[in-house]
Amino acid sequence: MSAPAAPLPQPSLRRSLPSRLWPWLAAATTGVLLVLCFPPWNQGWLCWIALTPLILAVFASPPEGKWRGFRLAALGYVAGWIFITTTFWWLGSTLAPLFGSPLLIALPSLMALYMALYGAGWSWFVGAVLAPDDGTGKRFQSSTRNLFMGCAGAGAWVAFEYMRTWILGGFGWNPLGVALHQDLAMIQIVDITGVPGLSFLIVFVNLMIVIVVRRIISEIGPVFLTRVRWEFSATVAVIAFVFAYGVHAMLRKDPSPAVPLRAVAIQPNIPQTEKRDVAMEDEIFQRLDRLTSLAALSQPHPQLFIWPEASTPRSMFADQVNYQFVINQARNTQSALLIGTLDFDPERREDYNIAALLTDGGETQQFYRKVHLVPFGEYLPIRPISSAIPAVGQLVPSDFTPGTEYKVLKLADPPIRLATLICFEDTLGDLTRRFVSRGAEVLINITNDGWFAQSPAASQHLANALFRAVENRRPLIRCGNTGITCAVDIYGRVDLWIHPFEQGFSARTVSIPTTSELTFYTRHGDWLTWLSAGIVLLAVAERFRRRAQGKA
Repeated sequence: MSAPAAPLPQPSLRRSLPSRLWPWLAAATTGVLLVLCFPPWNQGWLCWIALTPLILAVFASPPEGKWRGFRLAALGYVAGWIFITTTFWWLGSTLAPLFGSPLLIALPSLMALYMALYGAGWSWFVGAVLAPDDGTGKRFQSSTRNLFMGCAGAGAWVAFEYMRTWILGGFGWNPLGVALHQDLAMIQIVDITGVPGLSFLIVFVNLMIVIVVRRIISEIGPVFLTRVRWEFSATVAVIAFVFAYGVHAMLRKDPSPAVPLRAVAIQPNIPQTEKRDVAMEDEIFQRLDRLTSLAALSQPHPQLFIWPEASTPRSMFADQVNYQFVINQARNTQSALLIGTLDFDPERREDYNIAALLTDGGETQQFYRKVHLVPFGEYLPIRPISSAIPAVGQLVPSDFTPGTEYKVLKLADPPIRLATLICFEDTLGDLTRRFVSRGAEVLINITNDGWFAQSPAASQHLANALFRAVENRRPLIRCGNTGITCAVDIYGRVDLWIHPFEQGFSARTVSIPTTSELTFYTRHGDWLTWLSAGIVLLAVAERFRRRAQGKA
C-alpha cells in the first residue's frame, strides 16, 4: 500500500507585512508628491503622476472583505492628511507665537482631520464604485469603460474640491489645477473651464496612466498587437488640444481697445506684531504718509493710489485721528485712493471688512463689503463648538458679517470699473467672475499676508490668485502689506512690483481693456463642476444597476 500523498500547501490566510504596508506607503507617497507640486517647491510637473501611487493602492485593494470600504477611504484619508498638514504648516507655526498660544501649532493637523475627508471620499468612490477589481485586470480591457472611469474619477475629484471650497465657509486654496500655475500654455484653457478644468485633466491623466498599464499587462499574449486602446489615444489628444489652445491664445493679439491706468501700490511692510501694538501707531501713520508723499511725486502723476488691507492702525472710521489721516492723504494725492479698512454698522451692530475708494479729495466715497469671509480668520464656523477650544476661540473673539453685494467701484479718471477683492477673495474663481460679469475691467486685490510672516503663504496665495486674470481675461493688480505686490496680465504672467518684505512703493502703468468680451467661464461659471457631479451620479447609478443584476 502506497503512502498517502502529502497534503498540498495551503495559501496563508495572513498577508505578509510588506503586502500590508505598501498600500499605506503608496498613499503617503501621493501626499508627499502633492505637497511638492505647490509653493515653495513648485514642482508642478509632478501633478501628472502624483495620484498614481494612491490609485494603484486603491485598485489593488482586495475585492472582498468586511472592511474593504473603510480601507479604501482610509488610503485617501492618509494622502489628504499628509497633503493638508504639510502644505499649510505655516498656519500653526506663524499664528502660535503671534497669539502666544503653543496649542495653535496643531492647527494644520486639526484642519486636516476634516479636510482629508474629501480625499477619503474620492478614493472610496474610485475603488468601490468605479473599479471593484478581481485582481486580474480584465475589468480594464474595454476602452469605453476605461474612458468612463477616467471621466467619473476626475469628475468626483472636481466635485470634492468644490465642496471643500464652500462647506463650513470653505478653504479653497491649492486645488490640484493650481499646481500648473507656472505652465502658461496649459493654463489658458481656464477661460473656458476655470481651474476645475485643470484639476479634471490632471486626475483623468493619472487615472489613465494606471488603467492603461493595467490593461497592457492583462492583455500580454497573442492578441496584444491586435487591440486598439482608444483611451490612450484620447488622453494624448486631450493634452495636445489643451496645450495647442494655450499656445494659440498667447500668440493671438487682443483687438479690444484699452486705456492706460497709472497706478501706485504702497507696500508699508508692517509686521503683524507692530500692527497690533498701540505704541507703533504713530510710526505706521508716518510710514504711510512718507511712502504716499514720495509716490505722489512720480511722473506722470498717478491716477490711483492703492493701500493694502487693514492699512491704518484701526479702522478709518474708528476715531477722528484715523479718519482725518485718511482724508488728508486723499486730498494730498489729488487722485483716487483705494484702501482696505473696517466698517461698523451701529444700527445692526455688525462689523465689515471693506474696501473704500476715495475720490474728489475724499468727498466721494464708495465702499465694497467683503462677501467671502475667511473661516477661523474673520469668523468661527459653528461658533458654539469651535469657540469652546481655547486656542481656536481666541483667534476670532467676534465674527465679521459678510457683505451681500458684488459691488463694482468706479473711477472717473480714467473711466474704468474696479473689482476690489479683499484678502483671500482672489483665490475664488466663481466670486471673481461675478464682479467681471457686472462690468469690472480690472481686478485689484488688497491683502495683508503679514499674518503669516516669511512663510510660503504669500507665494501660495499668488499662485492661486493669478488664475483669476486668465479666467476672466482681466488684469490683476495686487497690493499687500508685506507682499507679494505685483501685477498679473491676462495670460497669467506675473510682473513683480516690490519684493516681499521690503518697504516701498511702485508706480506703474497698466493697460486696462475697456470693451473686452466676457469669457465663457465668466458667463457660465463652474459649469464643469456641475457636469462632473452629473457624471458621478451616473457612475453611482450604473454601479447600483450592475449590483442589482448580480454583476461585480
